[in-house]
Amino acid sequence: MGVDLETLQAWTDRYIEAWRSGGGDAIGSLFAADARYFTHPFREPWTGRDTIVRNWMKNPDQPGSWTCDYRALAVSGSTGVIRGQTNYLKDDGSVDTQFANIFVAEFDDDGLCYEFTEWFMESNPPDRG
Repeated sequence: MGVDLETLQAWTDRYIEAWRSGGGDAIGSLFAADARYFTHPFREPWTGRDTIVRNWMKNPDQPGSWTCDYRALAVSGSTGVIRGQTNYLKDDGSVDTQFANIFVAEFDDDGLCYEFTEWFMESNPPDRG
């Protein structure tokens, strides 16, 4: 079964709401039982829904400490690409740190994500030239 942009955006909106709520049920409802979640393409993945939920809830972002805007960018078969921006905020509400994000999500026939990989880049990284 494939995924379309509308379905991917609906899943993405649920991902953001799960992040915002920090609730285990909301987080778990996004992922297949044997899903793999790569928090960085070069890190070992969190493997299995229970592990994903536990690790996600271990260090939650506090409510009001961030904003984001994520949009479904492309789909091919059961794979979707999401592009977005995350802003972590200072106590006064101004932006402390910004990240540009690309997420690649692969879905099973039930519409659950079975592999998720995050790519992110912090704004204004040091020049390596």
